[in-house]
Formats: sequence, C-alpha cells, structure tokens
Amino acid sequence: MQTTFTEDQLKNPGTQRANEVLRACVHCGFCTATCPTYQVLGDELDSPRGRIYQIKDMLENERIPDAKTVKHIDRCLSCLACMTTCPSGVHYMHLVDHAREYIENTYKRPFSDRALRWILAQILPYPMRFRLALFGAKLGRPFRFLMPDARLRAMLDMAPRSVPPVSRNDDPQSFAPEQEKKMRVALMTGCAQKALNTDINDATIRLLTRLGCEVVVAEGAGCCGALTHHMGKTKDSHVAAAKNIKAWCAEMDAKGLDAIVINTSGCGTTIKDYGHMFRNDPLAEDAARVSTLAMDVSEVLMKLDLPEAQQNDTVVAYHAACSLQHGQQIKTYPKQLLKKAGYTVVEPADSHLCCGSAGTYNLMQPEISGQLKARKVRTLEAKNPDIIAAGNIGCMMQISSATDIPIVHTVELLDWATGGPQPRALTEPGKRVPEIPILR
Repeated sequence: MQTTFTEDQLKNPGTQRANEVLRACVHCGFCTATCPTYQVLGDELDSPRGRIYQIKDMLENERIPDAKTVKHIDRCLSCLACMTTCPSGVHYMHLVDHAREYIENTYKRPFSDRALRWILAQILPYPMRFRLALFGAKLGRPFRFLMPDARLRAMLDMAPRSVPPVSRNDDPQSFAPEQEKKMRVALMTGCAQKALNTDINDATIRLLTRLGCEVVVAEGAGCCGALTHHMGKTKDSHVAAAKNIKAWCAEMDAKGLDAIVINTSGCGTTIKDYGHMFRNDPLAEDAARVSTLAMDVSEVLMKLDLPEAQQNDTVVAYHAACSLQHGQQIKTYPKQLLKKAGYTVVEPADSHLCCGSAGTYNLMQPEISGQLKARKVRTLEAKNPDIIAAGNIGCMMQISSATDIPIVHTVELLDWATGGPQPRALTEPGKRVPEIPILR
C-alpha cells in the first residue's frame, strides 16, 4: 500500500511503525474471510482491510477522527485472526493499537462512553476494587431491567454468582519444587483473574512445582497493562507494565529466571510485546529481556516431563483463545498436553473464530459479542463434550455464561490428571456434572 506520510510525521515512532505496517498491505482481502466482525456485520468497514484504509486516512491527514471511524475501529476485537491469515505479514496489532491511542488523544467521546471507559480502567486492573465491584454487581442484578444502557446490563451479566476468597498463593513468595529443580520461573498472577478465579494460579503452582519448578511470585508485579493498552490509554498501560518489568528484572538479576510463566493468554500477548511497547523508553533493554523470557504455561510444560497417562473416555472440547492461537501462534501445545494427560480432545468447527470476550469487548460491544458467543457455544456443544478447556479467563467467563457444560482452564485439567484436586467447576451447581473417572 502506498503511503504519503511527511518526514515530520514519521518522527513520531507510532506513526513510523504504522507506515511500515501499512506499506506491507497489498489489499488482497484474505483477512476478510477470518474476521469475526466482518462475518457478523458484512460491512467492509468492519473488516481489517476496511479498518486499515480508515486508519491510513486518519493518520496521514492528521484529522480528528469522526464518530463513524471511531465506531468501526472500536468494533475491532483485536482477535488477530487477520494476522494469522495475512500472506504479506501485515502486523495489524501494532497498527490498530496506535490508532486507538491516536483516537484516545484526539477524539472526545460522548460522556457516557468516557465515563464507562474510565470506570473499567480504574476497576478491572485492580483485584480488590474489582472484587468490590463484583459484589456490587451481585446486589444490582435484580435491578438489571432499570439499566438504560446495554453495556451496563452486560456488566451485571458478566459478574459471577459467587466470588472466590482471596488466595494467599498470589502473595509475593517462592514455592519450592517437589523434585530435583529443573527451572526457576516467575508466575504472573494477573489482576482480573485473581478476583474471578483463584483456582487457576493455585493449579499452576501445584503443577509446576510437582514437575520440578521453583515458582516465584515477584514483589511488585501485577496487571500486565493489556486492558488499558487496548483502550488506547498508553500512559496507564505503561505504568502497569513498567512495574512488572522492574519486578521481574529484579528476580532475573538476583537468582535468575528461566521463564516468566503466563496462564492468561491475553496477558501473554501483551507481555511478549513489551519490547516493542518500550522500544523508545529508558526501560527498553529490560523490557526486551522480559519479552524474551515470557512464555505461556503450555510452552513451559512442553519443556517439562509431564507424565503420560493412558487415554480415557473423558471428552474435552478445546477452545483456542485468540490471544493464544493468533496473538502468540501457539496452536498445538495445549492439545498435545491434554492428550498426553489421557483426555480425549476434540475441537469445535471454526475454531479460529473469536468467542466475543476480547478483554473488555463483551462489556463495550455487548450485541456483537453476544452473537459471537452464541455461535461459539453452538459449535462447542455440537461436540457433546464432558468438559470445555481454555487458556484464558476472559474466554472462560464468556463461554460459561451460555452453557451448562463446565469450563475449566487447561492447567487445571493437567493438575488434576497428575495428582491435584478435581477442578471446582466440575461440581458447580447449575452446571452439567459429568460422570468422569478418577484420572490419577
């Protein structure tokens, strides 16, 4: 694609990177075949190719975005299926992230939008605030019909029926390996996940220590910054990310780390991009070190000796989170690990399509998100599984709200198969209780 940015415009690092991305695009349209919003809405402006044209026009002309442009860019899930499909290697993620930052800095949204986005940015990245908000949502759910805004109703719907107690395993500390030490790793405990489902980090710690890892929860680490980053709130996201970079580099420089383990794939995609996010920052070198060491938990487990079990009849439908299969290009490891642990693994049709969660998307775009959720649940239920497995808390919350099939994190099933407790979701009231044999 031909661009006409001036030399002055290209002095901006974000615009310079956008120019590189735009020039790689050849207008082929392959991306439209795998874009969830284009499939749902059928509008070229809601396809990656359409958004690329709008972003190019906006940036080249340095114009204040109009409501129409903002609407179509806001509708992007950042599922990154287009990047998997693109034969030209267009790095759409960097382009749309810069566009969102540009919009945030130049466009004045309606008051209700500004207020909602501010609330989300001030609550979701902070576990204790989020817990209080979830309790508030539980109290407000009976009055849902009074909410005039569909987005507020979506917030009430998202809140779980119960909030788990705080897990002290998420506090800064070190967990010794249960056998000869093979690796020393830092676990990113996250933010929203610590409020919504404490079982995931607990299971990760048990499994990794069982397989010979010393697991460290670093002092000062917290939210990865992804939620605010995808809102275009760069300053907020960089503040959060910088805390992680400093915390993990302190561990690297003290006793060394073999990996930074991430069990929420949405966070993993962002942390692996810290090197790019901080490329012009004094923390650039340390950010690059963190990005190099960042690994999804499935990547780490592939390096360890997970016991091989005899195959059983427990059918697990594997849901591939977009941030894992497209953002990190990890497609086979979780399925390989589940099969090695003895499960019978099946995949739904159109497994490359998003479930509609996408960070805060299900709260900001509830109608489109609901359509994608319904389609994803239909394809999963068509496989008639005993359990649904996923590697991202957002997907788990999204899918579980529309099916009675229990959904658990992949690492919980691996922990259970190797000696850990049965995942709580398999006995949750209101869910189908599968007749599953003891796996260990």
